[in-house]
Amino acid sequence: MKHSIYLIVALFILPLFWLPSCSSGGADYQKLAENPEFIHRGFRRITDIIREDIFSPPVASRIYAYSAVAAYEALIPGYPEYKTIAGQIKHFEAGPQPEAGKEYCFPLSSLTALMTVGKHLIFSESDMEELQDSIFLEFQTMNIPQDVYDRSVAFGDAVAQHVINWSKSDHYAQTRSAPKYTIQKENPAKWVPTPPSYGDAIEPYWKDIRPWVMDSSNQLRPQPHIPYSEDPNSDFYKAAMEVYEISKTLDDKVKETAIYWDCNPFEITVMGHLMLATKKITPGGHWINITATACRKANTPIMEATGTYTLVALALADGFLSSWTEKYTSELVRPETYINKFIDPEWKPFIETPPFPEHTSAHATISAAAATILMHTFGDPFPFVDSTEVIFELPAREFSSFYEASDQAAMSRLRGGIHYRQGNEGGRMNGREVGNYVWDHIKLK
Repeated sequence: MKHSIYLIVALFILPLFWLPSCSSGGADYQKLAENPEFIHRGFRRITDIIREDIFSPPVASRIYAYSAVAAYEALIPGYPEYKTIAGQIKHFEAGPQPEAGKEYCFPLSSLTALMTVGKHLIFSESDMEELQDSIFLEFQTMNIPQDVYDRSVAFGDAVAQHVINWSKSDHYAQTRSAPKYTIQKENPAKWVPTPPSYGDAIEPYWKDIRPWVMDSSNQLRPQPHIPYSEDPNSDFYKAAMEVYEISKTLDDKVKETAIYWDCNPFEITVMGHLMLATKKITPGGHWINITATACRKANTPIMEATGTYTLVALALADGFLSSWTEKYTSELVRPETYINKFIDPEWKPFIETPPFPEHTSAHATISAAAATILMHTFGDPFPFVDSTEVIFELPAREFSSFYEASDQAAMSRLRGGIHYRQGNEGGRMNGREVGNYVWDHIKLK
């Protein structure tokens, strides 16, 4: 009778769309554990904490990539048709394996690995522990034999530690103590800090980070920017003038689109002598949320969903790496600086210019990279409703395909006044190349 009560409680806690057992034995708890909502909730909590802790977009992509790899590697032993990605991504070797002949609840292992790595890479560890405790409580209502439960958690922890050890060799720690970025004020073609906060350059040494799937940070180079010029007849001046002229004709619909895709982790609003900061979701977090939306719509099983998160996260990480490498190679001046100097000293973009060089648009790059993975996974067209920005009081948006969403994201940067058209287009094409490269080189089956 006690077991029946626990099972009824679990049924009310979890949505009823689990799949067949992921391990031998066919126990009811295995079916309950395969509910993909567990993995969706785990990634959502990571996204929320990234927002609260104000991680920069590149750093956020690193958190997603390592967390996703850990979740995937701890889950695949229960799904023999899936392959490890050890050896398929840079310097990642085969990790711990489950004991032969022993029973495991691998979804529990996967959630343990996801949350352990996530907790290691963020600041607000207590927030991740809160979710971990609540999920563990739900698993405990499933009547998992204690030895299976303990063994599964231990395996997840072991995989997590293996991934954490791998993460320590990606040169991230060294970039934390690198010299401050030198602003080249004497060269008008180069980026300088922009209003209202005139913030320091974000992640100027990110190009030194070890790639995930690419062979090097500059392997997939985007097309170059238009040559800098101050001549009113030059292509560069015309590109800046396009940004300026578009800003004068923004209607409410276009403004809402620019705000919708802004995804500025730390937006500054100036009100008189006050500067108010708003924490928003990162561009990568927006696409992680779209991944969850697509998986839910397609009723994607937990193993496939975890694999999809992993591919998207790897595409985001290498997409940011590719764009950031170009940003701090070309170091191109932002439209706001150029327009203020040569066209209109009082002009302001509709959305805040982020503190790093212009070319290419990282938002366009990573949106196209993620959209490419999702297009390969779910097909095209794939209509979906994106409600990511509802928490910021923006209505949900309908899209007929992932590329429609990513192209809208890219163009929003031009209309918002923070990128030249070439920066958006270069990022969009580079992102598709990165996404296809990840898809072609990481084989999950």
